[in-house]
Amino acid sequence: MGNFLFFSAGIFQYFNDSNTAGQIIVVLLCVFSLIAWTVMLGKWSDLKELSRLNKIAEHKIAKSFDIAEFADGNRNLAGPYGKVLKEAAAALERANSGGDSAEMLAIKMGHVENAIGRAVANQSQLYESKMVLLGSIISGAPFLGLLGTVWGVMDSFGAMGMEGATATLQTLAPGVSGALLTTVAGLVVAIPSVFGYNFLLSISRGMVLSLENFASSLADKIELEERTKLSQKRVYKSEMSEKAKLNADSGAKGESSRGGALRFDLNLESEEE
Repeated sequence: MGNFLFFSAGIFQYFNDSNTAGQIIVVLLCVFSLIAWTVMLGKWSDLKELSRLNKIAEHKIAKSFDIAEFADGNRNLAGPYGKVLKEAAAALERANSGGDSAEMLAIKMGHVENAIGRAVANQSQLYESKMVLLGSIISGAPFLGLLGTVWGVMDSFGAMGMEGATATLQTLAPGVSGALLTTVAGLVVAIPSVFGYNFLLSISRGMVLSLENFASSLADKIELEERTKLSQKRVYKSEMSEKAKLNADSGAKGESSRGGALRFDLNLESEEE
């Protein structure tokens, strides 16, 4: 405890020994440190929430048998997966008016895949948001601290030169120690931020990869459903065509039998006469 108090008192003494520029830089670095920690904790919380929403959406989609109907009944589905699903369902609905041929199915799936690709790109930006600010703090904090150190040492040596022969190490040391404080502050800001940045970046990249895999599986699921619907329509049309043909054949046979009976009756009448 005593060592901590001595260290704290030393820090404040070094701050008092710094020149005005060094003190301003230390205050700025303290603000940057607060911003960095706020961004890291907030980003971690955001990624956890997005992961939770994605798991809910993926679980529900896995149980569905018709993407269009599922999306229509789950409009409040949140998260990146939910938004990709909505874009895919909207694109599928727009393309459904083109017909039921195999060629139109290929055009329809191209339209859906383009919509999914755009949605994935937009949601990927959500995963990477705030990372630029954190990276800027990591890059800028050490240089800002170095600037304060160089400025403070320059002032110390300048003051030493003005004092001439009376200048001693005791008069130089406080200014130099105060100048070095800015470098320490810059490193204190940058080092935790680097670890936090790399940790968050690895999580966000993994989630982007999972989003791309989900988008690919969603496109496959939609294509399989549409091909199944197309096959069912073809089977239905074929059955209806067969029924119509059978009805036409039975109708023709009925007409033929009725015509034969009519001719037989006419022959009987002519024989009686």
